[in-house]
Amino acid sequence: MPEAAGFDLEAFHERAVRTDSTEDVTEMRDLLCDTLREDGVEPRVDDAGNVLATRGASKPETHLVLNTHVDTVPPHVPYEREGEVVRGRGSCDAKGPLAALLSAFLACDPGDGRVTLAVTPDEEVLSTGAAHLAFGSEGSDDAPLRADGYVVGEPTGLDVCTAAKGRFQGTVTLGGVAAHAAEPDSGTNAVAALEAVLGAVRSFDDEHGPGVHESLGGPTLTPTLVEGGEASNQVPAECRLTLDRRSVPPETADGFRESLTEHLRAAVSEDVTVEFTLTDRHTPFLEAFATDEDAPLVTALRDAADATTRPFSAATEASYFAADAPTVVFGPGVLADDEGAVAHAAREYVHLPEVHAAAEAVTETLDALLG
Repeated sequence: MPEAAGFDLEAFHERAVRTDSTEDVTEMRDLLCDTLREDGVEPRVDDAGNVLATRGASKPETHLVLNTHVDTVPPHVPYEREGEVVRGRGSCDAKGPLAALLSAFLACDPGDGRVTLAVTPDEEVLSTGAAHLAFGSEGSDDAPLRADGYVVGEPTGLDVCTAAKGRFQGTVTLGGVAAHAAEPDSGTNAVAALEAVLGAVRSFDDEHGPGVHESLGGPTLTPTLVEGGEASNQVPAECRLTLDRRSVPPETADGFRESLTEHLRAAVSEDVTVEFTLTDRHTPFLEAFATDEDAPLVTALRDAADATTRPFSAATEASYFAADAPTVVFGPGVLADDEGAVAHAAREYVHLPEVHAAAEAVTETLDALLG
């Protein structure tokens, strides 16, 4: 399957990886827009900073969206190439997938269908761009994006990922009564109450959890940070425990919050106050999703990539789009290999043949479903 005529995938990928987009995506967004214009497609930047470009019919029989992001985690790691291996920040997360999706967008024949390239600016932080695409924003004239399927570019090793756990974060606040440590019974020790809370955290899923998902397995609930007390000779009046939740369907953020609060309240003595609040954020939490493995988008991409299907191990913006239509996560590179972390690590890399293979597989999928 030929790649887009006139589009040099490897040259674009090199320029993208050389472009620092850890703190400001302006230069990277300009590179993407200029590349689209050079290939005869006029992009637009919406109110949330997303880059949008469309090819195909104005009233399509089928509309597919290719999505990934231009931002990267800090620090910037310089571009290096050794043979067919490119190293540098974003080489696989997610400028490798971006190069592949851009190539497919330009190369495919949309026929009576439509393909939209939708690239977000802040996936690694709060996903305000993706939330704007999926749900719209108050005061904006941009309509929410709607489609018949979404391919979300992330490093999957060319596996077709049809599900992912969600991620919620929140803090348990325990309240007691301060007192002199020489007379501990005259106060209520909030740190001591943590013992019962940790036990309740361990038992929560057995008693109230969503169960084991057929492809994602079970959820996890992990204590990650603890703070408490003000002086070494004082009974502490407050203790805070931060929890990381990796969810599976059908659990929602609100449902989890309500169930966990009730469970913790029952585990702690009445003289200790208990509050659990989800971390405040401007966008919805990335909830778990699962796409039917028999969906046409899944089977077409699986056949084109000669790939297997599996869950994706990290939360992604695919969560927002999966509420609208069948969604898969797919792309070159890996999150980790046998030596350890790859994406987000100083050793981040991607194999260029994988980037080409991803471009060809997505192009073939688009042609099959649209053309």
